[in-house]
Amino acid sequence: MDITIYEASRQLPVAHSCQTLVCGGGIAGVAAAIAAARGGSDVILLEREFALGGMATLGLITIYLPLCDGAGTQISFGLAEELLKLSIKHGAEDSYPTAWLDGGSRENKIKNRYLTRFNPHFFALAVEELLLNLGVRILYGTIAAGVAQNADGTISHVLIENKSGRGAIAVKNVIDATGDADICAFADAPTALYGTGNGLASWYYYLEQNDPELKLKMFGLADIVPDREYDKTTEYNSDKIQTIAGARFSGVDGAELSNAVITAHKSMYADILKSGVVPVRTSAIPLVRMSRRLVGAITQELDTDRVRVEDSIGMTPDWRKRGPVFELSYKTLYTKKIPNLLAAGRCISVSDELWDVTRVIPPCAVTGQAAGTAAALLKDGGNFAKLGIAQLQTRLQLDGVVLHNG
Repeated sequence: MDITIYEASRQLPVAHSCQTLVCGGGIAGVAAAIAAARGGSDVILLEREFALGGMATLGLITIYLPLCDGAGTQISFGLAEELLKLSIKHGAEDSYPTAWLDGGSRENKIKNRYLTRFNPHFFALAVEELLLNLGVRILYGTIAAGVAQNADGTISHVLIENKSGRGAIAVKNVIDATGDADICAFADAPTALYGTGNGLASWYYYLEQNDPELKLKMFGLADIVPDREYDKTTEYNSDKIQTIAGARFSGVDGAELSNAVITAHKSMYADILKSGVVPVRTSAIPLVRMSRRLVGAITQELDTDRVRVEDSIGMTPDWRKRGPVFELSYKTLYTKKIPNLLAAGRCISVSDELWDVTRVIPPCAVTGQAAGTAAALLKDGGNFAKLGIAQLQTRLQLDGVVLHNG
């Protein structure tokens, strides 16, 4: 029998206030917080875990996917490139992009895409240092639990929970970089679920007997579709990746998510014991690729490959294969229903087919930078749908972003 209880209403303390609240400390949230702070906004960054980087660091998805189109041309710039360089500031774990960082020939750039493998610990610590130096206030162990809104839909406060209890943050604008469009859902913005769901995975680092080299096992969740033309020359699409049997999951249901993680852990544990290796570190968070997203002013489609987008806020290549280039529309970041809310990273408004392209590190950094820059331009409040695109694009270009292909 279903049982419903009624929670007593209560007054919540406004524990903090800021101009820009970034919810989620993955790559998109980090990029958004950096851009907003550099633009002069007072920024708070919420992160439910106790380290930054999200899937890239805590999830051990330590592959900084390509910034280039596979034909020798760099596509993603600005913070997408700055964060790549930061990730290997203390030395690349693997695949140092020599051709791109040390003046290689175009032939070498075609042969070796602009990607790398980074150490997750160094990257998380370096990002934290950068944000603190910019004056960003980081609230670890804190989740967004709801929103308070004005009559026009504007978010006035974001409700939070952490060790101090339940409280609120007064905001001028909010960036949803949760990966699951949690703020969008709380604010009753239009959202959509990924139709196919997520496969199971739990990546881990390990040591083999008599071998001092630390290795990464990409255990599960490849999602490689046979009829796609994947680039087989790079490690991240190699035969080393294996899938885990089990039902797919949405990523936005608590019990389902727990069961998915437990199932992945069981399979990983069996794989470790069978292999006879010594595990050093396992994924500390669920490896959710695509779950829930904003339905924005537009939903950008896969057929915009190499199509000029007039309100472009930056570009991304297709990590899965050589050739495609997408100019990302500013309209994918906002909905007119919630004037002071932007999405970034996995939360932006794209079709299921394009979602697989935009969910990875480079486009998350691109959209995060755009969202943070827009938030700084409206740091005292305003309507993102009415922000002049020329003003935003000019600011992005000054900060090193390339908007159009060719």
